[in-house]
Amino acid sequence: MSKALERRLVGRMNKEVTFLGFGALEIGRDWGIGSETERPNEQTAGILLNEVLDLGITLIDTASAYHASEERIGKSIASRRSQYVLASKAGEHNQYPGTYYDFSYKAIKESIDRSLMLLNTDYIDILQIHFGPDPQKVLHDGETVAAMKDAKKEGKIGHLGASIDGELAKQCILSDDFDIMQLEYNLLNVHNDENIRLAHERGIGVFIRGGLGYGRLTSRVLPQVAKDPASNAQVMKLLELVGGDADRLTALALQFLHRKEGITSILAGTKNIHHLRANFELLEVDFKDSVWQAVDEIANHAK
Repeated sequence: MSKALERRLVGRMNKEVTFLGFGALEIGRDWGIGSETERPNEQTAGILLNEVLDLGITLIDTASAYHASEERIGKSIASRRSQYVLASKAGEHNQYPGTYYDFSYKAIKESIDRSLMLLNTDYIDILQIHFGPDPQKVLHDGETVAAMKDAKKEGKIGHLGASIDGELAKQCILSDDFDIMQLEYNLLNVHNDENIRLAHERGIGVFIRGGLGYGRLTSRVLPQVAKDPASNAQVMKLLELVGGDADRLTALALQFLHRKEGITSILAGTKNIHHLRANFELLEVDFKDSVWQAVDEIANHAK
């Protein structure tokens, strides 16, 4: 089996997901770096979502704040609901073309019901807190977690998650309230190293966002490196390791995550199915041990 479709167990869920998951931000909200930031139309998004499942990917991650994403999932693949673990988020709410934050009990309960309707399902496997500018207050007030726990009792959601980094992520892990942590982690940012280890020890699933550095570990970074090499010194070091080949840079970034103990799944976000298919191939590229030694030195330097 390919590394992309390797099944990894989410301990507290007692359920497996594929190592490569699908992040559904870009199918519903304008996003990205460079010129390709506009979201696809509904038909194109629907085709892509079905192709994601056809590839064998079993984890889809979305959010209310991803504008049309939940609705497009509901319209396009609700009939295939048994084929994927569905993760969404609450706290940052859709108000196209922007978003707003409301972490009150009432707002979270209403958001869950709205997400269920848009997703065309009667349950969400994982609901994560989509933290805003004052995450400590959200945790201290406790209304959001209380609303999520009540929704779980009502059978509307299966498991609780949190999307946050650093010390507050550690606080969430130690609270014992969450079954999933969504963390940023990549070759350019390994600050969540300890949180990944801690979550893994406690049977908490770890989903990785920003695994490709939000485009900085793909070919999209090349124009930026050319314009401003000083600000992209770390990327340049990685590019040197792979002979300047941007595809091999992406392969390095993906396999770095695959090799990291404690990571359950990485959320690959794209609006182009060809990019997703390419990730399958790039996860199989071979690198010498000397390359990995150099990669580890570069990554550790980023701490």
